[in-house]
Amino acid sequence: MTTFNFQRLLSLSAVLLALMFILSACEARQNQEGGQRPPSPVTVSRIQPTDAEQVRAYAGRVYGAREVEVRARVQGILQQRLFNEGEEVKQGAILFQIDPEPFQVALDAAKANHRTATATLNQAEREWRRTSRLYEQNAVSQREYDNTRSAYELAQANQSLAQSQVEKAQLELSYTRVEAPVSGVTGLETVSEGNLVERGTLLTSLIQLNPVHVRFSLPEADATLRRNTNRGTNGGISSHPVTLQTVEGNTYPLAGEIDFTASNVDQLTGTVAARAIFPNPDKLLVPGQFVRVQVLLQSFKDTFVIPETAVVQGPQGPSVFVIEGNSALFRPVILGPVTGAGQVVLDGLTAGDLIVINGQVSLYPGAQVNIVAGLEE
Repeated sequence: MTTFNFQRLLSLSAVLLALMFILSACEARQNQEGGQRPPSPVTVSRIQPTDAEQVRAYAGRVYGAREVEVRARVQGILQQRLFNEGEEVKQGAILFQIDPEPFQVALDAAKANHRTATATLNQAEREWRRTSRLYEQNAVSQREYDNTRSAYELAQANQSLAQSQVEKAQLELSYTRVEAPVSGVTGLETVSEGNLVERGTLLTSLIQLNPVHVRFSLPEADATLRRNTNRGTNGGISSHPVTLQTVEGNTYPLAGEIDFTASNVDQLTGTVAARAIFPNPDKLLVPGQFVRVQVLLQSFKDTFVIPETAVVQGPQGPSVFVIEGNSALFRPVILGPVTGAGQVVLDGLTAGDLIVINGQVSLYPGAQVNIVAGLEE
């Protein structure tokens, strides 16, 4: 037991001697250097006011500007498909032909009824005119005059009804030629030739690819910021160009614009739905494609943009080290957003300030510095 205590005492003595040696060496070095730390090497940058933009990217998906279901408007036998599936067609192009014969027969019958009604009307008009002259001469009774006039008015109504039946028959006959309601790319046919189609049967679909819509969502804060900073003089949201990037990182060559922003916030996600419209003449954008929408949220004129690494958290909040002479001084600043060019500083700096952008870890207020890079000659 005594031997153990003696060995422990020797170990502690050795540690104390080592510490005393280190302290003595440090003290000697400090005395040799005059009691001052050597200047810290730093990289600096002289700042000047510039313009900056805050741009954010949001995930989005491409949709056709119009996605239309082409349906049969009359019942009949589907005779022919007049397009190649997947090809682009123009508005008004004939896509399908439904058997027109029953509708042509119905039109002929309607026209015959119309001719009969017209003949009846002409006869009733002649009778009414004849009766009117006799009535003026007191040659016919009031009852006969009224009956003749009623027959004439009834013939007019029947003739109008017959005319509307002709127009209806013509319209239904025209519906046997199924036309493209918009220009776009066709989908697969859902019913093949020879089948009986009912009124409302889906025949194919059309997707308009130029322009296209991109739907995305903004966080509530970003939507509010864009609404406040981009508000036009008439109270509406001014339109600013937006850009696209594909998942591969390629930038779409044509700019678009936001044409819709929802007026409510999704309670589940805390986001605001938005839509941008992009021209797509070369069909580079495909419905269902995943993209990133880059939106300008706000612009800054004559502001200062510095590297993010230049900002340090001091006792008074965000600060930067400004070089005056050979000394580093703390300068509290008011920060704006981070942009692609760097950190926006709204207040606290002046044009020509020399700020530390690298090496500030070892600095403190009043520290001497050695500028190793960034100093303009």
